[in-house]
Amino acid sequence: MWGEDPLTFALLIIDMLNDFIKGSLKIPRAEEIINNIKRLINKFHAYKMPVIYVNDSHIKGVDRELSLWGQHAIEGSWGSQVIDELKPMEGDFIVKKRRYSGFFSTDLDLLLNELNVKSLVLTGVATDICVQHTAADAFYRGYEVIVVSDATAALNDERHERALSYMREVYGAKILKTAEVEEMISKPQP
Repeated sequence: MWGEDPLTFALLIIDMLNDFIKGSLKIPRAEEIINNIKRLINKFHAYKMPVIYVNDSHIKGVDRELSLWGQHAIEGSWGSQVIDELKPMEGDFIVKKRRYSGFFSTDLDLLLNELNVKSLVLTGVATDICVQHTAADAFYRGYEVIVVSDATAALNDERHERALSYMREVYGAKILKTAEVEEMISKPQP
């Protein structure tokens, strides 16, 4: 049941890295979502719910994705670091990934199970690539998926809207705005 127990929620911040926000693969509207993600981080911290950063961290010259998108988010580089405005705080979790999905060959699922998480709130970039692939793998594993429409961004509005629609129709994802997620998290539970 949606919103049954707020303690089973986790906030995923996907690829809010220098290369995607300010660098070599800058997503034009990515800077517009920073404040909304910050609001959600503050809400999740206030309610002592997990905040998990899911970050590209590629091996130079090895990862197949680099042949499609060029060099980006190379492990240890400035481009692979979370932007200053959203730096992880003590107690937050960081999961490194080398593919689009935050679940593929990472320990994200193990971490979520250990935290007893049942519902994921997805934010970050790009809506139609890493967010969508993470949503797919979350759905396959039985998680409830919430995608925050004004805390995600794609290369353009058409791609963003198409991905949101696809995730809603195919994965049963709830598409909510930041304020709706804040309200859902704040509701007292029976």
